[in-house]
Amino acid sequence: MKKLLCILTALLMAALLTACGSSSEKNAAGAGAPKQEAPSSAPAPKTQSGKTLVVYFSGTGNTKKLAGNAANVLGADVFEIQPAEPYTSADLNYNDKTSRATREQNDPSARPKIKNKIENFDQYDTVVLAYPIWWGQEPRIIDTFVESYDFSGKTIVPICTSGSSDIDRSAAALAVNTTGAATWKEGKRFEPDASDDTLGQCFQEIGLIE
Repeated sequence: MKKLLCILTALLMAALLTACGSSSEKNAAGAGAPKQEAPSSAPAPKTQSGKTLVVYFSGTGNTKKLAGNAANVLGADVFEIQPAEPYTSADLNYNDKTSRATREQNDPSARPKIKNKIENFDQYDTVVLAYPIWWGQEPRIIDTFVESYDFSGKTIVPICTSGSSDIDRSAAALAVNTTGAATWKEGKRFEPDASDDTLGQCFQEIGLIE
């Protein structure tokens, strides 16, 4: 009888040790496994006035870069103004008084044709208009654009690239030529590679983003 009790006690101890060991292994596995974090993403900037479209024309690529950066900051759609007759390097030769761009800029009534069109323009409440400065003015194709759509009730924000000229003269001319009663925000000249912080601060100052 005594021998049987010893055997039963030994079996009980073995069972307890096995259970404890299994529990310890589970706890170690739980502590050492990597945690699955939910993917995080920065919230899109919230515009003050609804959906935004960045429209740009770029002769040499500088304004295209600025427009892309602006769209990223605003979380906006992008539309490129494509001339029906593309500009060549000869067309943009500032030193040639007979070049196409020179002739257009010397003619306030010139309206180069645009190849493409914005679909569902009405869905946008804010239009950021990006363009280079040519001979101190907006390219005439930008005048074509602002005369081609009804901007009634929309907010327009002009931005430009330029070696030296500011945006004031071109923005004032565009405000006069724009079809419909739009609200024009103060424009600004930027470097093509303007940082997100620089653009974001400007857009926040004029109340375009919160």
